[in-house]
Amino acid sequence: MRKIQFVDLNNQYLKIKNEIDTALSEVIQSCAFIKGPQVNSFEEELAKYLHVKHVIACANGTDALQIAMMATGLQPGDEVITSNFTFIATVEVMALLKLKIVLVDVVPDTFNLSIEAIEKAITPKTKAIVPVHVFGQCADMEKILAIAHKHNLLVIEDTAQSNGSDYSFTNGKTFKAGTMGHIGCTSFFPSKNLGCFGDGGALFTNDDTIENKIRIVANHGMTKRYYHDEIGVNSRLDTIQAAVLRVKLKYLDQYNAARQKAAEYYDKELADISQIRIPLRSTNSTHIFHQYTIVVKDENRDRLKAHLEKNNIPVMIYYPVPIHMQKAFKNEINKENKFPVTEYLGQHVLSLPMHTELDPEQIHFICDNIKSFFR
Repeated sequence: MRKIQFVDLNNQYLKIKNEIDTALSEVIQSCAFIKGPQVNSFEEELAKYLHVKHVIACANGTDALQIAMMATGLQPGDEVITSNFTFIATVEVMALLKLKIVLVDVVPDTFNLSIEAIEKAITPKTKAIVPVHVFGQCADMEKILAIAHKHNLLVIEDTAQSNGSDYSFTNGKTFKAGTMGHIGCTSFFPSKNLGCFGDGGALFTNDDTIENKIRIVANHGMTKRYYHDEIGVNSRLDTIQAAVLRVKLKYLDQYNAARQKAAEYYDKELADISQIRIPLRSTNSTHIFHQYTIVVKDENRDRLKAHLEKNNIPVMIYYPVPIHMQKAFKNEINKENKFPVTEYLGQHVLSLPMHTELDPEQIHFICDNIKSFFR
């Protein structure tokens, strides 16, 4: 059996080595390392894949979120609702822009935003909702968009973990994650379902005005060279990363299908273990398993983690400390809010190895070790 990796980027690369090496060589020979033609081509190809009008590439997923909030005109003191069960980048940019962070709890099955909690959090100062499509499936966007429409709120999707996931509305229409709100933001960090060989990110929108503003903000606030109409940032996807992503985009559906197949193996092997809960699927979103995350009942999570690591099985905890308990945000969050589900998940979730190269033998070994722990 091959050594089990939490993410196996090397073997993924080897399968497309010739295509990647050729793409990289072309960039190196051209020396067009910044804003080379591959960047524009990648934006066009990703827009076609997503069925969205505009894709604007940037330096990373965190920048994408910041640019989105700057481009939509959010001002200091504006309230923005988002999930407490997410990576810190989602709220980090809000603090930097001096927005008021309004965290809400998540639902215990999909780990995505609680609709009830969103509705309770809205005030006259609320300006935006940032749903995070965590672990690979979409939040309940039909209800979120209805709330946003009712209260005239912006919707900025954080789709860093769900590139390629589909969401189906009750009218039968289906949209890709990140294409339903005013703006979608994503990351191409190497371990993502669509990952580059460094940092990278992008924003998606169907709004021409927002697209123009995003491009200005991402390019030092310039409308034309050396003419700066507003404060912006410097955030661009370099050409080498665009070249890598152009190759890997062709395989994204295949990669997601491989993750789904691995998840099915896990489900079958782990279904009868009463002490854990396997990932639950939303009824209106496909799950493309950026992570395969189980809930370990009682007080067994940390002991199970140690047991698996002792047997050379890498695992991870996303996320052990909720945002409202982080030292950096002790003065940013309303302490009166309660987050029972988020706090429970922080103590009970465990993510198992999940990537495109997992095979049945490896999954069987992982699951056998989980079963042996509970015997």
